[in-house]
Amino acid sequence: MNIKTLTLSIDELWEELCRHQNEEFLTAKKLPFTYTIKGGEMFVDRRSKSITKATFAKALDKIKENPEKITGPKALNVFGAPYILAILRGLPEE
Repeated sequence: MNIKTLTLSIDELWEELCRHQNEEFLTAKKLPFTYTIKGGEMFVDRRSKSITKATFAKALDKIKENPEKITGPKALNVFGAPYILAILRGLPEE
């Protein structure tokens, strides 16, 4: 998925995330991970805390505001940013 052209709503994105549970993604540092979703929370196998749908919504808003500024996870400034960005970049184009 190209984050520079990301136009999904948070609900559409969450549905897409649900479809890709248990697939392997790579962080920017090439660390493999998978995730599962339970309700409004994402559980990454490399973390003990969940990443909420609200956190994804905040990241999505930042991306839509100024996609050129999102050059790495720190630019998102949200919990779990390395995983969020890795997933968004790793999702297949539909």
